[in-house]
Amino acid sequence: MPGSDRPKLAARVPAGNRVYAVGDIHGRADLLERLLIRIEADCAHARPERVAVVFLGDYVDRGPDSRRVVERLSHGAPQGGALADARWICLRGNHEDEMLRFVDGAANGTGRAWCLNGGLDTLRSYAGDVPERPLDDLDGLRLTLSRALPPAHLRFLSRLPLTHREGDYVFAHAGIRPGVPLDAQLESDLLWIREGFLDDVRPADFVVVHGHTPTPTPDIRPHRIGIDTGAYYSGHLTALVLEGDTRCFLSS
Repeated sequence: MPGSDRPKLAARVPAGNRVYAVGDIHGRADLLERLLIRIEADCAHARPERVAVVFLGDYVDRGPDSRRVVERLSHGAPQGGALADARWICLRGNHEDEMLRFVDGAANGTGRAWCLNGGLDTLRSYAGDVPERPLDDLDGLRLTLSRALPPAHLRFLSRLPLTHREGDYVFAHAGIRPGVPLDAQLESDLLWIREGFLDDVRPADFVVVHGHTPTPTPDIRPHRIGIDTGAYYSGHLTALVLEGDTRCFLSS
């Protein structure tokens, strides 16, 4: 049954809310569509008062269909079903950030690194074939992507927030810098942090739900839950489901 096997947590989301948090998609539009079907079925079964769907970033790169992922997310919640009135929250990941920096020319020496870290897969998704030696002409690649990127996609990617909060849960792509207030977190930490966050065991007032660091199964710790299960290579895209003080997981 959807939503079964729910261990108790100290953390809670507000009464009447059901929250679905989705891990790193990385161009796997097929897995995203399958998971959304599962989320909609789960929501129809649970019939909560209010629903939020939070995507944790890294929609592009590495997988084969970044364009279709961005197109799907940019249209918001599906209409006419259990998720029709859902709040649809898409956070920024480091891969969206690097892609935008590449497009606007701010990447400088890091443009090559983005291309090698899955960016060429995004270029192919938007523009088709790339040159046989693509890294020989980064400016040409930038122009190609700029011309192929729909204005609506650029607007969507440019406006992605960095964090979201639901009750005792904070959502961020990579995590947070422990000991730093939420309103003082650096963008670079929210998008990139691993060291200093993943193994931190200090008590906190909230649980951080994050992606960025892939693990074979959800990584559940007292003060954080990692749900990047390496969708682009594992074939498993994961959603964390929160309601009251319970949690469960759905997977594509």
